[in-house]
Amino acid sequence: MADHVVPHFQNTSGHECVEIGAREFMCIGANPPFDHPHVFLDLGDDDQIVCPYCSTLYKYNASLKPGQSEPSDCVWVPVAA
Repeated sequence: MADHVVPHFQNTSGHECVEIGAREFMCIGANPPFDHPHVFLDLGDDDQIVCPYCSTLYKYNASLKPGQSEPSDCVWVPVAA
């Protein structure tokens, strides 16, 4: 079993920018069933990145925990089966 979970974020509301507390994460675009392929993004040494599918601008915010975002409605948690 994995020792940590990669946070997933979405931008169904169409925010101009999403601040996140993770440097490695998955962007899913919008909430399913309107999501795009779930793409792994890694900020590396940068503090921002643009998703190549949905063009959401993600900015790293060190005051947020890895699974948090601002606006908070951009965190995506899969529904358990």
